[in-house]
Amino acid sequence: MNMSDQQQLSAHGLRGELRNDEPMARHVSWRAGGPVRRAYTPADLDDMALFLRGLPDGEPVHVVGLGSNLLVRDGGLDGTVIFTHWALRGLRVVPSDETGGEIWVQAGVACPKVARTAAINNLAGAEFLAGIPGTIGGALAMNAGCYGGETWNLVAQVETLDRTGMRHVRTPQHYTIGYRSVERRSHQMSSMTSGSVYHGIEEWFVAATFRMPHGDGGQARARIKTLLAQRIAAQPLGMPNAGSVFRNPPGDHAARMIEACGLKGRCIGGASISAKHANFIVNNGGASAADIEALIELAQQSVQQQFGIHLEREVRVVGERA
Repeated sequence: MNMSDQQQLSAHGLRGELRNDEPMARHVSWRAGGPVRRAYTPADLDDMALFLRGLPDGEPVHVVGLGSNLLVRDGGLDGTVIFTHWALRGLRVVPSDETGGEIWVQAGVACPKVARTAAINNLAGAEFLAGIPGTIGGALAMNAGCYGGETWNLVAQVETLDRTGMRHVRTPQHYTIGYRSVERRSHQMSSMTSGSVYHGIEEWFVAATFRMPHGDGGQARARIKTLLAQRIAAQPLGMPNAGSVFRNPPGDHAARMIEACGLKGRCIGGASISAKHANFIVNNGGASAADIEALIELAQQSVQQQFGIHLEREVRVVGERA
């Protein structure tokens, strides 16, 4: 960012960092993909709200945490990306009562940190979050889950921020929650962001209050250790990936179906369907977003042909093809 850009931000009271033509490969866990026209890292939530208020009407906005569930096509992404991981990092434990306790956490906090915090404070039920590589914002947007747990099972309330910079408090009753699905009641989810649309105005999750029952902290820490060992054994964590690519169909597993199609280990360009877990696509080095997307489409087409089932993506694919 040049000095004139910084001076312009300061003149509007903004304290974050703006970058033009920012390579998104630096910010997604697949380490592939094209640039975004404009990227902003806010200083905090107030700064994020001020920045949103100053955007032109109709400007596409994409809110990104750790980029662990995102593929940006090689032609890049129009509009503005707002990075939350370094801005929305607040976390505090609320004093508990007889039935349990609460943790308030902002959207940029990594999920495993919440799992550890709950265990340290003798709260039970958040251990599964240790197996989710993204941030709380992304977990809220897709009801992320693993090992029998789901994010919205813990939610007491959420805080959102809309395009006008206004903050809102919502409860689970405001949403229809499903398997890897969160939809604002009576309104449509935005297909391009990790937020929802309410009265035509986009909203993004910026914080949540999780409520959990009292438990044995030692047992919770032991369970976290066990789950992480299972994850290391089953998933290709040593290579760039975006976690599970597809949702599991009812009564079956996407990995089993993809493997049954003979696709385990299949390569296109610098990417491959993992030989360790068929629901993972890994960047072997130098993969393009097009390589990864071609494997996604190959898996979908093969499973459709062999099983008559359409695999739905967990990952978001955005931007223009090169």
